[in-house]
Amino acid sequence: MVHFILLIACAVAIYLSCEWFVNAVEWLGETLNVGRMAVGTILAAFGTALPESVVTLVAVTTGATPEAKNIGVGAAMGGPLALATVAYGVTGAMLLLKRRKERTPALVAAGGVGPDGSGPRTGDTEQAVGSEKDMKRLAKDQKWFLPIFVVKVALGLVAFSFKPALGLLFFAAYAVYFWREIRGGHDEDSEGVELEPLKFQPRAASPATWAVAAQTLVTLAVIFFASQLFVKQLDAIGPMIGLSASVTALLLSPIATELPEIMNAVIWVRQGKTKLALANISGAMMIQATVPSGLGLLFTTWHFDGALLWSGLITMAAIVYLLLTMRAHKLTPARLAVAAGFYVLFALGLIPILS
Repeated sequence: MVHFILLIACAVAIYLSCEWFVNAVEWLGETLNVGRMAVGTILAAFGTALPESVVTLVAVTTGATPEAKNIGVGAAMGGPLALATVAYGVTGAMLLLKRRKERTPALVAAGGVGPDGSGPRTGDTEQAVGSEKDMKRLAKDQKWFLPIFVVKVALGLVAFSFKPALGLLFFAAYAVYFWREIRGGHDEDSEGVELEPLKFQPRAASPATWAVAAQTLVTLAVIFFASQLFVKQLDAIGPMIGLSASVTALLLSPIATELPEIMNAVIWVRQGKTKLALANISGAMMIQATVPSGLGLLFTTWHFDGALLWSGLITMAAIVYLLLTMRAHKLTPARLAVAAGFYVLFALGLIPILS
């Protein structure tokens, strides 16, 4: 019972901390004169992906056995999978709920809703999640991610002497992405967005730099420790509900470690900042595809078993699906929500692999 209570408490703590974090990171972007999109792809993504990267670093550098080090490899593969499927799916579901709530009062006022809540459909929920320019911007991030991820998976299937050195190339790939985002972030700042007051200084029109930095660091610390405690509770609860340790590690832990990104997306969608929500996910995916992978290549054999290969294939399938809908400018909230179905497919495919 204690584990369930702690699990709920950690989830609440992560959500509330993420609310304060997104508030702080938007002001951090303003303080550093960083473009709005770079706030999501770089600042927020770096902050929320940092805990998982630290876990990978600790696992691959201090693991006493190859099995212990491979925990880092699993984290490097599980993170992108959860982001490409569950995180995008939850964002799509939140957009559907938000648009439905916004549409209902208008239908009621027009007398278009019956007693059972039914009514004529409008095109609101079928509209794309952004303009054609937004879709191209999102597709560009996925085009960066996909080839890097394909190479990452391919390296897990082969063995050669200089493979560890290739880890440095993954760090270089993220450095190039980082530079591109910082330099090009202001291209997306056409709309003026008024920032909410900083939580640490709610009465200040322009908060002090120290307050912005302090709120960012404090919330990151809470997110980090709450996320680690959340994962530990899942590890304890899994066997209690009949799940094996391997199933818990492959299915539940990736979602738990990516919970901050998912929470950020939920908060930003609720605030009407869909671009930032999607940018946070795509930016976190780029970090997960490069930094943990580079660490894994440097310090482990980076050899995939059937489950890891399956996770890689599902991740690639989800990204290809998203890319196709983005390029056709048909990425609606409903189609974005479908991305979560790839995680269900992953779970079903694990049954014969682990049995």
